[in-house]
Amino acid sequence: MRAWSVVTPGPVEEEGVLRFVEKPVPKPADDELLVHVRACGVCRTDLHVAEGDLPVHRAGVTPGHEVVGVVAGVGAAVEGFAAGDRVGVAWLRRTDGTCAYCSRGAENLCPASRYTGWDADGGYAQYTTVPASFTYRLPGALDDVALAPLLCAGIIGYRALRRAALPPGGRLGLYGFGGSAHLCAQLALAEGATVHVLTRGSTAQRLALELGAASARDAYAMPPEPLDSAILFAPVGDLVPVALRALDRGGTLSVAGIHLSDTPPLHYETDLFYERQMRSVTSNTRDDGREFLALAARHGVRATTHAYPLTRADQALRDLKAGRFDGAAVVVNDLS
Repeated sequence: MRAWSVVTPGPVEEEGVLRFVEKPVPKPADDELLVHVRACGVCRTDLHVAEGDLPVHRAGVTPGHEVVGVVAGVGAAVEGFAAGDRVGVAWLRRTDGTCAYCSRGAENLCPASRYTGWDADGGYAQYTTVPASFTYRLPGALDDVALAPLLCAGIIGYRALRRAALPPGGRLGLYGFGGSAHLCAQLALAEGATVHVLTRGSTAQRLALELGAASARDAYAMPPEPLDSAILFAPVGDLVPVALRALDRGGTLSVAGIHLSDTPPLHYETDLFYERQMRSVTSNTRDDGREFLALAARHGVRATTHAYPLTRADQALRDLKAGRFDGAAVVVNDLS
């Protein structure tokens, strides 16, 4: 099969970082499925893997963890799946299931957790594998391209929203407005929130207003009213004190990214006093995924997508880094 490989992590604009190579079609382990990839969303985490912001876990890894595909093979111990079933593959790939975190329902914190497109080859390929117990069964209503970004951008945005402790009818600020934020905004609006978007770029600001945001301003501007909650999607540490200062008393900032540049010093009185708080977000649980997919179907959450053929996945990552599109990019398997 053909697949993209991170040969030497570095700036994606440089030659040799990503190569389109031939790899053997992977063989599923006894508890895994072989999935024929139809589409794979392009996530900022893929960019962090390619550029080395995240340390190398698997040499020559194939990125991609927002996979929509069909079952092409079933491991010997798998039950309940058959060839042709439509499935989704997401970021969280495997946990030990026995540690204290897994036992209390916090499998996203499992020290033995493994991830698609980082610890194992992902979806920028014709085929990938996934443990059956970490597979999502997908509805038939949405097409492959529309579904793909929901499998990470949507799920992690959902967890970030819940971590932000937004009160009913509350005022939510979103810092950055890419693939995850524009899905999170739709869900928050459907649940009755007032949403203010703080982001660079007129295209992203325009999309925010079209989706129903009450305002859209530059990332370093103050929103028009104090915020009950905020989510930082942009991987920019400089925005942490900016977002904290925009919170009302008792407000919560949720930091959604897996990678964040260094934060400047915080000033206690202006940034944290009056019980403002900041929470990080680490991956997601499978329950998060199931809950979000059900809510997305109920409320009609839809990704704004830009399709690239599999043969141009490297360009999709470059365009993501440069901010050349709004919404989410999706790589489509054009090689069958």
